[in-house]
Amino acid sequence: MKDKQPYIVCFGEVLWDVFPEGSKAGGAPFNVAYNVHKAGIDVKVISKTGDDNLGEKLRKQIENWGISTEMIQTDKHHPTSTVIAKIDEHNEAAYEIINNVAWDHIEYLPEYNDWVSNAEAFVFGSLSSRNEKTKNTLLKILDTAKLKIFDVNFRPPFIDSEVIKTLLHKSDIVKINKSELRHIIELIGKEYSTEEEAVKVIQQNFTVDEVVLTKGSDGAVYFAHGEMYTLPSLPIVVADTVGSGDAFLSGFISKRIFNESPEEILKNAVSLGAFITSKAGACPDYNYSEFEEFKRMR
Repeated sequence: MKDKQPYIVCFGEVLWDVFPEGSKAGGAPFNVAYNVHKAGIDVKVISKTGDDNLGEKLRKQIENWGISTEMIQTDKHHPTSTVIAKIDEHNEAAYEIINNVAWDHIEYLPEYNDWVSNAEAFVFGSLSSRNEKTKNTLLKILDTAKLKIFDVNFRPPFIDSEVIKTLLHKSDIVKINKSELRHIIELIGKEYSTEEEAVKVIQQNFTVDEVVLTKGSDGAVYFAHGEMYTLPSLPIVVADTVGSGDAFLSGFISKRIFNESPEEILKNAVSLGAFITSKAGACPDYNYSEFEEFKRMR
């Protein structure tokens, strides 16, 4: 079962981010899917919502955006996920993530192997592995993927060191931020010196060819096949930082699956991360031509 058009598969949480002003569809894997879809690339999402009003509304919202829900399961026993999001005076987001929700119980289906093996990339995060059910489903289908992209995305207290190590061993590309980089170095019992040396430790310990390090206002670094590519951040007016890292990863994937140059891959990632940060929410309404103009002007 092959699609004529290239597509990616995103695995993990879909949910409602609950802000003081209202709720917005989100979840790191879904945020990635949303922005990759905006680039004109087909996306499939493996997740689970509850058999409730919030689940029905979430599925309708996703379908209205033109993203298929055929791989999003329905759970009759656990509710659709909600996350209480708070934005501080610096426009930084903090999250209260409710436990034991529908996406914690994603069932393994044999057809996932075909979907994943034919995808250009398989994108997953660490949060989805907090529950045994979804973790085991993830591990079953991971080995069928041809390009495994791990968005580390630590969300305390849901961090299991052994699971993180397992996922790192199975990854082809790892995306981390500065604090996650330090945390990984600590959990493997190594001493942190510099960012560059820490990334080399991860690459050597887990046989990861590519690591993407996001540094917020200091830009990003792409370590690939023995080379290091750097790019500063773009000057913008920050609306909020919700989903900015997910947007960065979307920009990265949109060029990486077509094997464009590392410089172009990184430029697209940094540009899309900045573009979404200049707008409110993780999945703002925009036309891709609007982003292309934003990128061209920088």
